[in-house]
Amino acid sequence: MSEVKHFYEKISKNQTVYQEVQMEIRNLLESLSSSPISPENFRVYLILPFLLRGEDEGSVLSLIVLAETIMKLQPEDLQTLECLWSNLETSFFKELVILYQRASQEILLSFVQEFNATGPSRLYNLDPVETGSLQILQMLYQVNSRTGFGVHESIFQVHEVREIINICSFFNILIVPQMLTNYPCIFDKENKICLHITECRALAGFFIIPFIRIPEKWNFCVRRECLLQDMWENLKSASNQDFRKKLKVSFVGEAGMDGGAVSQELFSVAARTLCQPSTVTFCRFTSGLVWFPRQAPSCEDEDIFLLIGTLCGMALFNERTVPLPFPRALYKKLLGLAPTLEDLEELLPTLGRNLRRTLNGESDDSDLNFTIMEEDSTDVFELKENGANIPVTEDNRKEYVDLYVNYKFNKSVQKPFEDFMQGFLRGCPARNWKIFFPEELQVLLQGQPTFDWHLLEKNVIYTQYTESDQTIRNFWTVFHELPEEKKKMFLVFLSGSDRISGYGLEPFRFCIADAQKENPDKSSPSVITCTLTLLLPRYSRKKILKKKLLYAIEHNEGFGCE
Repeated sequence: MSEVKHFYEKISKNQTVYQEVQMEIRNLLESLSSSPISPENFRVYLILPFLLRGEDEGSVLSLIVLAETIMKLQPEDLQTLECLWSNLETSFFKELVILYQRASQEILLSFVQEFNATGPSRLYNLDPVETGSLQILQMLYQVNSRTGFGVHESIFQVHEVREIINICSFFNILIVPQMLTNYPCIFDKENKICLHITECRALAGFFIIPFIRIPEKWNFCVRRECLLQDMWENLKSASNQDFRKKLKVSFVGEAGMDGGAVSQELFSVAARTLCQPSTVTFCRFTSGLVWFPRQAPSCEDEDIFLLIGTLCGMALFNERTVPLPFPRALYKKLLGLAPTLEDLEELLPTLGRNLRRTLNGESDDSDLNFTIMEEDSTDVFELKENGANIPVTEDNRKEYVDLYVNYKFNKSVQKPFEDFMQGFLRGCPARNWKIFFPEELQVLLQGQPTFDWHLLEKNVIYTQYTESDQTIRNFWTVFHELPEEKKKMFLVFLSGSDRISGYGLEPFRFCIADAQKENPDKSSPSVITCTLTLLLPRYSRKKILKKKLLYAIEHNEGFGCE
């Protein structure tokens, strides 16, 4: 490929020769066969992109046509081409990615331009010419993942996809964005979130043009003292159509109006209750994480994992967090990816380390065979047929570890997870969440565990206060001096959750308003959870402010709208 690159650099210095070569390439593209005769014929697909590196319109269009031609190859021929890509030097592979990313960018820009010229009718389809470069970019992404080229995922991303999402969401025509999810590598995290939110709100009947109709919400009433029981009853009696509505939660006897914080409280309290020692739903581990049992506990509803899955799906659909401490493996399984030994090391560190030592040949495994005995049982489970009679050796130790991991994450919990997955899909009728990476989906559902508290301060809106008021300066001095645990308690006091949503602190804005008390030093701060408003009295001293604030956040329960 170095010779090809040198040849291109040479001809690009002579415009006449350059144009002649480009013309010959266009003629060649018209004659390429969808069934190459020999492996040597594949090299033309490898070489041509590096002769189309120019930023002129002709080179970009030829690259787009080349992509369309490549995608007409038979599946086995595409595999051959992928092998050739895999054997490129990293620098050439990265340049190939950049070329097809640029072609994909041009396609999406042209789509927007055509929309501006022709109107909404353009929003219903992408033709094969437009998808060729996107398909190849996705193929290159998969090659990059398999071979370890290490090309950063940002090189594959095409940020123009955001404009298409915005245009299509305005007209509530999501056909093209749905088609673009076939090429998840072009989305960065923010664009994935934008698409997910757009799809969820469209399914719920929310339109950017508000006068079309007012979407119906799902009135979800529960008693705080019987929260799980009431939740399960609501879910069991719900229709599939109910799950396409946005939640409007109310707690019996509490006046809070659900602007987001009340429904967040529902998910947060449910998660805490499910993880209490008195609740035997999940297996809890010293790592602080939970996992499915091999079967539902006898004292639980037989549909318990279906219901928990539904709860988690609803949280995702309603843009809320449900901080159940699942390991990364759950989110891999939801996305159809296989958990690995690294995931077992996260869930069960000691077992994971022992298996790692076995895999590396660092332990005496002379007494091991292809069986496993669970801690809560005397039964022996064979990892493969006749496993009790198959010793673990140097030759089969990787198979042993792989089967052990598969047993822990898949085989032993097949029924509970299948129920959970069924419920999850019901609770979240949107499907574009499948383009997230496991770690991204985990943050969306569990929330951000760590925060930039100074960004929280930066995002605050003040009413009857200014940033320079002494009470406000005292408040932030006190707040930043609080230990991390107390800061999270303040979040619960304010929003119903000790975590910021997976969208980060950037969009999380709350208001600090003057409580307008006649005797402020005798009053405690309060909140209007519906609007994320902290009602802060004008305390005379910082010491009083700290005492009153701590009392408020430590004795917080229930909702109100003043």
